[in-house]
Amino acid sequence: MATSPTDFATHRFQSFDGVELAWHELGEGRPVVLLHGLFSNAWTNWIRYGHAAAIAAKGFRVIMPDLRAHGQSAAPHDPAAYPPDVLAKDGDALLARLGLTDYDLGGYSLGARTTVRMLLTGASPRRVVLGGMGLEGLINTGKRSSHFRNILTNLGKHERGTPEWNAEAFLKTTKGDPEALLLLIGSFVDTTRAQLAAITQPVLVVSGEEDQDNGSHAELAAWLPNATARDVPGGHMSAVIKPELGQAIAEFLAA
Repeated sequence: MATSPTDFATHRFQSFDGVELAWHELGEGRPVVLLHGLFSNAWTNWIRYGHAAAIAAKGFRVIMPDLRAHGQSAAPHDPAAYPPDVLAKDGDALLARLGLTDYDLGGYSLGARTTVRMLLTGASPRRVVLGGMGLEGLINTGKRSSHFRNILTNLGKHERGTPEWNAEAFLKTTKGDPEALLLLIGSFVDTTRAQLAAITQPVLVVSGEEDQDNGSHAELAAWLPNATARDVPGGHMSAVIKPELGQAIAEFLAA
């Protein structure tokens, strides 16, 4: 298992608009692309707590980009660098850069939302993983956008112990760029129920049993034609540090 940010391969490429993005790899075998959550990065979301290693052990080449404005990827301050669905465009550019045609795709929280947007813009994975995401987080992005906009525009003012304070503390650990992240939040696009109903791939909808940050994951699974809902221990933030998350994803992909 990788124990430091240097224990895995890191690569860089230019996305559709020339912005330089990083991706990381662990393992060999069938490709699976995994997208991390807002304020996070590939190391924190997938590698640090063993999820990527658990998936790689099942015979997968785990490909984990740092999303635009996160991790080792560029965080431009030009509003033009954040058009609607920019993260889906970046994801599509990575698939093209790697020449992937037979692969799996998934994400956690913002990564799950981006996965759905990629499915709607042409990505065609065999299997799909949506982690830490409920129906409301997809059909009403404005609610979560407002929450994070409040966090980023009032840094240092949040009451200790509140969700806002905890998110700011997490942002500090990942050394996030508030200016770039504010611009990124404006790129989110809502998904309709009809669009969800058109997703035909097998989907694992996995979420912490205490997680309601993006609404009900069971309700999301009910709108997808071929989905399975699964609970793992923890809430939205804490589920990521528990091995059950990676185990659930590995078992689903390897089935």
